[in-house]
Amino acid sequence: MSSSRGSSSGRTRVGKYELGRTLGEGTFAKVKFARNVETGDNVAIKILDKEEVLKHKMIGQIKREISTMKLIRHPNVIRMYEVMASKKRIYIVLELVTGGELFDKIASKGRLKEDEARKYFQQLINAVDYCHSRSVFHRDLKPENLLLDATGTLKVSDFGLSALPQQVREDGLLHTTCGTPNYVAPEVINNKGYDGAKADLWSCGVILFVLMAGYLPFEESNLMALYKKIYKADFTCPPWFSASVKKLIKSILDPNPSTRITTAEVIEHEWFKKGYKPPTFEKADLSLDDVDAIFDESADPQNLVVERREEGPVAPATMNAFELISTSKGLNLGSLFEKQMGLVKRETRFTSKCPADEIVTKIEKAAAPLGFDVKKNNSKIKLVGEKTGRKGHLAVSTEIYEVAPSLYMVEMRKSRGDTLEFHKFYKNLQAELKDIVWKTDEAIPEESSSSSSSSTNAAGKTS
Repeated sequence: MSSSRGSSSGRTRVGKYELGRTLGEGTFAKVKFARNVETGDNVAIKILDKEEVLKHKMIGQIKREISTMKLIRHPNVIRMYEVMASKKRIYIVLELVTGGELFDKIASKGRLKEDEARKYFQQLINAVDYCHSRSVFHRDLKPENLLLDATGTLKVSDFGLSALPQQVREDGLLHTTCGTPNYVAPEVINNKGYDGAKADLWSCGVILFVLMAGYLPFEESNLMALYKKIYKADFTCPPWFSASVKKLIKSILDPNPSTRITTAEVIEHEWFKKGYKPPTFEKADLSLDDVDAIFDESADPQNLVVERREEGPVAPATMNAFELISTSKGLNLGSLFEKQMGLVKRETRFTSKCPADEIVTKIEKAAAPLGFDVKKNNSKIKLVGEKTGRKGHLAVSTEIYEVAPSLYMVEMRKSRGDTLEFHKFYKNLQAELKDIVWKTDEAIPEESSSSSSSSTNAAGKTS
């Protein structure tokens, strides 16, 4: 593993796209940085394994996610460019958003001033109102799904849990409990059926509170205690909230959906209207033929793309400047949110001056006594916990990148299981790796941020 592979010869190619580093990973999908070799444009590609999708009977949900994104064309919603399929995988090509998560601003600077919070809330409501007008409900609005582009424009991402009209039952209500507990409306937790638009608006109310307060309105370590607070809408606005925004938040966070304010009424509210500019956008492409085609087994095989990659053992991938900037701390919630909101990073990284094969060996030796099975594939390692945790077996994906001659960055991501368990595992592992660690991820942003002020996030994050 002495020499690095070239930026083009060692990369995987899918159609006209050259794949780079992994930006996010979940149970059924992986999101990778990619470059369109014909235009030079950077994109994010969500990759799904067809076999996994079939095995878990997820075809309906995946088709729905892709269809949803195809129906949505709005300046405050992540754009989907195209869908491709190979024999084994589905590729969803998405807009790459380069400004990090909205909540990183709070993590680094503290709560937002009222005018700034209003600007982002207006953009959020614009996106949500547009989706609702097309009978599309997000159902999982939360900090990780609110991204910023290079100009600071809000973009709502991840319609993986969205509901199209066919999911509404005869009673006109949705019946799937989903979402993140702190942001979920009381009627969703109740599981008696709910109006998707009213439930989304509740989540928007929680988001507005957090933007202006810097902490959550409903926060309890015990889940039942948290639900009780949500059912009663038991929260208090801090003293710096103006009377007008207090009134708006209280009318959104009304535990009774039938008396809760509507999105149309929010847009007409005096606080919301200040400096409001309605969005302008192009008409959506309403054809879903390509979506149906990628799931059609009898389709012409000539329409399938081919994945091309280098065979045999290769050295760690080199990371270009743009990809290195994309690892900056803007991708992660800072210490303020880890303490106040109980959120822990789902990925972490460190740098090392040891050779790549030595790093792999050290990680393997350190992980085994902690109860993890190790699977190696050149400079990639998959660690799977032997014990069942809170959310099944913890799985950690590790990848080694060469960022400069004789300097490697090791990135570890939770790909399955509980985030808190991942955090605990990493702390134990780090203690065993201290002799090879040069700098932890806290030191990396300072080095990379000098190249650019922006950080990068993947559109279509996985759960």
